[in-house]
Amino acid sequence: MATGRTITGSLADSLDTIVMSARNTREYKGVMQQLVDRVTLPKNQGLDWKEVLLAKMTAQVVTEPPVLDNPQQLSDTAITITPSFIGIETFVSDRTKDRVSKKTLAKMGSIPQAAIEIKKNADGLTQLDSFSNSYCGTGTTLTTGHISAAMALITGNTTEPGPSPYRCVLHPYQIKDLADEIVAGVGTYPVGPGMTADVFKNGFKGMIAGAQVYEDGNIAIIGTYDAKGGVFSKDAIILVQGASPKIETKRRPEIGAGGESLYHYDEYAFGERLDTWGVEIYSDATVPTS
Repeated sequence: MATGRTITGSLADSLDTIVMSARNTREYKGVMQQLVDRVTLPKNQGLDWKEVLLAKMTAQVVTEPPVLDNPQQLSDTAITITPSFIGIETFVSDRTKDRVSKKTLAKMGSIPQAAIEIKKNADGLTQLDSFSNSYCGTGTTLTTGHISAAMALITGNTTEPGPSPYRCVLHPYQIKDLADEIVAGVGTYPVGPGMTADVFKNGFKGMIAGAQVYEDGNIAIIGTYDAKGGVFSKDAIILVQGASPKIETKRRPEIGAGGESLYHYDEYAFGERLDTWGVEIYSDATVPTS
């Protein structure tokens, strides 16, 4: 018979391990889906979403007495975008559902749909890399002047100016460079009201040259610490949504004494309406240290 004081170690086999909380791995929320022109491919209308562009015409001076006999021909071009499916499968056994913590079970359902949204956002970010015009360059520190120049290029295009609203999507490290530029003029500790003091307290938020700035940490850091964001008119990029997101379930009694497979699907595609309505912002994205 044991002697001495009873402590938790004395009854270790009687201590239950209880999960008090559970959480999902945190991810950056995607922004691209909300910042572009969104359209829907109607059912029973084929595989492609198609938009026709009619070319502009040129008027001319008419004098007396000549007869106006110089007809301007109507002409058109079309862009076609074809949505495709993406999906993710999960399998959860009956034993898993019966034995794991209810707090864990409550968190499991949202993870596949989050993966769909991250994939969708990544495809939207890829469109920023497709713009022919690119400002800054690898290893170059981003400044507000680059954003302003991109906006001038978009709105001042002589062929067809980009319509508002205007977006600017950047990695947090790129935005940090903009904040550093704004506070640099008054030293480390700006005082008094104004934009500089606001940026010092809250970080950079707002607009530059008419473009609303959005942060997206899903932008990849590539090469020697560079990132590719972009400035664009909302109408420059089109998100064509096909079938609505859906979940299918399938009972699998032959696997692990039974369980269910869940299949999450979405159908969509991003496309470019006009290349001159956007500018890639390719700049330094070194991890900030000061």
